[in-house]
Amino acid sequence: MAVESVEKPGGNWPRRASYPELPGAIAEAESVIDAIDRADDKRIEIILDRPERGMAFPVPRPAI
Repeated sequence: MAVESVEKPGGNWPRRASYPELPGAIAEAESVIDAIDRADDKRIEIILDRPERGMAFPVPRPAI
Protein backbone atom coordinates (compact mmCIF):
# COMPACT_ATOMS: atom_id res chain seq x y z
CA MET A 1 0.00 0.00 0.00
CA ALA A 2 1.11 3.54 -0.75
CA VAL A 3 -0.21 6.58 1.14
CA GLU A 4 0.54 10.17 0.25
CA SER A 5 -0.85 13.69 0.56
CA VAL A 6 -1.86 15.25 -2.76
CA GLU A 7 -2.40 18.91 -3.53
CA LYS A 8 -5.79 19.84 -4.94
CA PRO A 9 -7.02 23.17 -6.30
CA GLY A 10 -7.87 25.61 -3.56
CA GLY A 11 -5.04 24.51 -1.29
CA ASN A 12 -6.62 21.27 -0.07
CA TRP A 13 -4.29 18.36 0.72
CA PRO A 14 -6.33 15.14 0.99
CA ARG A 15 -4.66 11.80 1.68
CA ARG A 16 -4.50 9.22 -1.11
CA ALA A 17 -4.15 5.51 -0.38
CA SER A 18 -3.60 2.97 -3.14
CA TYR A 19 -2.45 -0.52 -3.96
CA PRO A 20 -0.01 0.06 -6.87
CA GLU A 21 -0.21 -3.57 -8.06
CA LEU A 22 -3.99 -3.40 -8.32
CA PRO A 23 -5.25 -0.80 -10.81
CA GLY A 24 -8.32 1.01 -9.53
CA ALA A 25 -7.68 0.34 -5.84
CA ILE A 26 -7.20 3.99 -4.94
CA ALA A 27 -9.10 6.36 -2.66
CA GLU A 28 -8.82 9.86 -1.27
CA ALA A 29 -10.11 11.28 2.01
CA GLU A 30 -9.32 14.02 4.49
CA SER A 31 -7.91 11.54 7.01
CA VAL A 32 -5.31 8.84 6.42
CA ILE A 33 -7.46 6.22 8.16
CA ASP A 34 -10.48 6.98 5.95
CA ALA A 35 -8.36 6.85 2.78
CA ILE A 36 -6.88 3.49 3.82
CA ASP A 37 -10.30 2.05 4.68
CA ARG A 38 -11.77 3.19 1.35
CA ALA A 39 -8.84 1.86 -0.68
CA ASP A 40 -9.09 -1.46 1.16
CA ASP A 41 -12.82 -1.67 0.33
CA LYS A 42 -12.01 -1.06 -3.35
CA ARG A 43 -9.26 -3.69 -3.22
CA ILE A 44 -11.72 -6.28 -1.95
CA GLU A 45 -14.33 -5.35 -4.59
CA ILE A 46 -11.76 -5.62 -7.39
CA ILE A 47 -10.38 -8.96 -6.20
CA LEU A 48 -13.84 -10.50 -5.79
CA ASP A 49 -14.91 -9.24 -9.23
CA ARG A 50 -11.95 -10.71 -11.13
CA PRO A 51 -13.02 -14.39 -11.18
CA GLU A 52 -16.51 -13.40 -12.33
CA ARG A 53 -14.95 -11.60 -15.29
CA GLY A 54 -12.53 -14.44 -16.07
CA MET A 55 -9.50 -12.40 -15.05
CA ALA A 56 -6.44 -13.69 -13.19
CA PHE A 57 -5.47 -12.36 -9.79
CA PRO A 58 -2.59 -9.87 -9.80
CA VAL A 59 0.67 -11.14 -8.35
CA PRO A 60 2.09 -8.96 -5.58
CA ARG A 61 5.63 -7.72 -5.93
CA PRO A 62 8.27 -9.57 -3.90
CA ALA A 63 8.98 -8.32 -0.37
CA ILE A 64 12.01 -6.12 0.05
